[in-house]
Amino acid sequence: MPELPDVAVYVEALERRVVGHRLEEIRLNSPFVLRTVVPPVAEAQGRRVTGVRRLGKRIVIALEGEIFLVLHLMIAGRLRWLARGIRPPARITLATFAFDTGVLAFTEAGTRKRASLHLVQGPAALAAFDRGGAELDDIDAAAFAARLKQENHTLKRALTDPRLFSGIGNAYSDEILHRARLSPLALTHKLSTEETERLFASAKSVLAEWTERLRREAGEDFPEGVTAFRPQMAVHGRFGKPCPDCGSPVQRIVYADNETNYCANCQTRGTVLADRALSRLLKASWPRSIDELG
Repeated sequence: MPELPDVAVYVEALERRVVGHRLEEIRLNSPFVLRTVVPPVAEAQGRRVTGVRRLGKRIVIALEGEIFLVLHLMIAGRLRWLARGIRPPARITLATFAFDTGVLAFTEAGTRKRASLHLVQGPAALAAFDRGGAELDDIDAAAFAARLKQENHTLKRALTDPRLFSGIGNAYSDEILHRARLSPLALTHKLSTEETERLFASAKSVLAEWTERLRREAGEDFPEGVTAFRPQMAVHGRFGKPCPDCGSPVQRIVYADNETNYCANCQTRGTVLADRALSRLLKASWPRSIDELG
């Protein structure tokens, strides 16, 4: 699932291409991608784009008349920017949005169609998509600690809870916890002040560094190859490979659709967290499905 760094770079690329331009046509290749019926799609066509922004892991395209297109990529959804006249990939394209500057193709690979498009009007309707999570750039260490410890959950669950923090998912939570040298199964109420401050600093630095890295990779081009698995990551998606800091093999915990990667040497004092050790915590402290991370 694209998270804060990927979505932020998507937003910046879209801003350069569509703000101030009219949305000429919306074409729905898959009728199931559109999850709303009011206002109708025709109401959005012909309106000028007034802004593009990120709302958690969602992308919001604002149009004249306070109409908003809300795109949620979920796991396999991606965006492509095409020149006018270039056909989008038919099999995986959910919808296209035509501008005079080009065409935005909303795609989704795989058979489990979870990506969505909502068309809403008015700030109140848009606010319904705000899960309430704080942007880390907008809070200090004390506010972070207060949110983190609202309930007693594992750090993995707390970081990925969109009601607590905005834009963090499975991939970057692994990277944040590795840099902070903390176990994904450590409980929030047991964290010391020093550990909490270390986690806050790690979260801010990991997200900022990856956003800048992806921004540099894309340059002026539209982002391509958006993925949750990157070879430069320290632990996420690197099961069995050496930790870049200590060389120990990266470990994993698998539950349902989710996989957590960590370094036992750096994060759990050498303890390998077997899946069965997680069972006591699953009901209260682990997402039951990928949808809960949205």
